[in-house]
Amino acid sequence: MFDVTTAKERGVTLLLAPSLGRGAEDFTTVAAGLRALGHRVVAPEPFGLAAGEDVASANLETLASHLLSAAPQDSGPLVVVGHAFGNWVARMAAVMSPQRVVAVVLLAAARRVIPADIRPSIDGSFDPQLSEADRLGHLQRAYFASGRDARPWLAGWHPELAAAQRLAAARSDRAKWWHAGGVVPILDIQAAQDAIAPASQAMELRDELGDRVTVVTIDNAGHALLPEQPVEVAEAIDAFVRRLHIPEIAR
Repeated sequence: MFDVTTAKERGVTLLLAPSLGRGAEDFTTVAAGLRALGHRVVAPEPFGLAAGEDVASANLETLASHLLSAAPQDSGPLVVVGHAFGNWVARMAAVMSPQRVVAVVLLAAARRVIPADIRPSIDGSFDPQLSEADRLGHLQRAYFASGRDARPWLAGWHPELAAAQRLAAARSDRAKWWHAGGVVPILDIQAAQDAIAPASQAMELRDELGDRVTVVTIDNAGHALLPEQPVEVAEAIDAFVRRLHIPEIAR
C-alpha cells in the first residue's frame, strides 16, 4: 500500500486526462495514491460532459485547452497524465503550453496502428444496445487482463462523448501532437496484457523519440490499467517525477 509517512510536496501538479468516453472517476484510486505520495493532483472531467460544453465541433486543441484550464495558474509546473485516448490530449497540452508542461505520462497509450481485430470489442464495450453479458465479454477482451474483474467498467461510459472525441481527434493533425512538442520527457507506462497496445509494439515510441521516452511495463493489467493496478501506476508516476530535473521539485 501507499506509504503516507513519506508523502512530501514536490512543487509539481499532476493533471489527469481520462480515456475515451470515460470520466475523471477512473482516476479516483490512482489520484488518492499520488496525493498520499505528496503530489498535487487535478483531475477534471473531460470537455463535453458538463452542461453547455459543445463538443460537437471541437478538435484536440479544444480538449487540451480545457484540460489545461483546470490547473490554477499558480499550480507550478505541470506533468500531464493521459490514459488511453487521454494521452493524445496530454500530448497536445504539452504542445500548447510548453511554458507550463514539463513532462507527459502516457498510460496504456495505443500506437499508430490499433489491431483491427480488437476494434469491435472497443466499440462493443460501451454499446448500450448490447446485453450486459455481451458488453462484459467485449470489456474483458479489449480492456482487462485475464483473471481481472471487468464488471466495474460496465458503468461510466459516455457513448456520445466518445463519438465526439473521436471526431475531435480526426480534426487535428497527428503530426502536431504525436511528439508532445519534441522537448519534454515522456513516461510511457504500458500494460503487459494490453490487447489494444500489444507488447509487440512496446518500444515503438522509444525507438522513434529516443531517450526522451522512459518505458515502464506493469504486469497483470490490460488497457484499462487504472482499476487493475492503481498502486503500481501511482508508484511509477511518482518515481518518474522524482527524477525530473526541476528546481521546484529538487530534493
